[in-house]
Amino acid sequence: MHEDRSHHRHDHDDGHRHGPGHVHVPADFGRAFAVAAALNLGLVAVQVVYGVIANSMALLADAGHNFGDVLGLLLAWGAYGLAQRRPTRRYTYGLRSASILAALINSLILLVATGAIAWEAVRRLFEPGPVAGATVMIVAALGIAVNGFSAALLLAGRKGDLNIRAAFLHLLGDAAVSAGVVVAGAVIYFTRWFWVDPAASLVVAGLIVWGTWGLLRQSFRMSLGGVPEAIDHAKVEHYLRTLPGVAEVHDLHIWAMSTTETALTAHLVRPDAGLDDDFLANAEDTLARRFGIRHVTLQIEAGDRACALAPDHVV
Repeated sequence: MHEDRSHHRHDHDDGHRHGPGHVHVPADFGRAFAVAAALNLGLVAVQVVYGVIANSMALLADAGHNFGDVLGLLLAWGAYGLAQRRPTRRYTYGLRSASILAALINSLILLVATGAIAWEAVRRLFEPGPVAGATVMIVAALGIAVNGFSAALLLAGRKGDLNIRAAFLHLLGDAAVSAGVVVAGAVIYFTRWFWVDPAASLVVAGLIVWGTWGLLRQSFRMSLGGVPEAIDHAKVEHYLRTLPGVAEVHDLHIWAMSTTETALTAHLVRPDAGLDDDFLANAEDTLARRFGIRHVTLQIEAGDRACALAPDHVV
């Protein structure tokens, strides 16, 4: 006689996460996003005005990059809020995956904005004009302070939430841009080498692309239901195969529900084992503790008949 039983468990523990990809994310990040967005919007206005006055491509490029940062922060803030909403009959996981989409879009915005900076910098490299180096240094230094402070507001959540990490890297990238602009302003002030202004923009653009590529790859993988980078699929499967009485594991799926939560489903064949709530509870507790997987659904099969989902290529 075939015996089939599905068991589902999702622990709620006031937001505390343990293990890879599960770190406690404080509830006040909404305020952090709001403060960072407001500061950066004010910075954009200052940089545009003085960028025109100083005739600095680097400063205007920094302003454009910061404006993209404001859009990215608003996007991340909105996704952070959506992820807190309760599940519905239509969206049975809630809107947690909005944080994954925000991280993906945020990284794309950063790359597109950087491409625009590089394009204009190349044009200016062949047609350099006079630049007010002192003004560039002062305004860019303000950019370092604003972006550095804004990044510090999100520092605690960058490891546990890919969405927050995207916003954090965006701000850090802006601070790096501003630092490059300060250096360029100093060189121009002392040497009158106006070509340094667009050249600095190109160097910083390259650094931003290098730092953003990994974020884009990871968020793209998660948006397609891929196994989160912090989790080793082979190790999880090995653990399940070594559980007491388990003869076979199949239909194993691991995917990101959000940038902070991971789900797992699997079929475990346990011949003549019967129903065992302690077995299931122990397996789920270990998956949460060792791998950070807290949304677990395990289907126990006696193995009396072949499961249609047993072959690895079947989904």
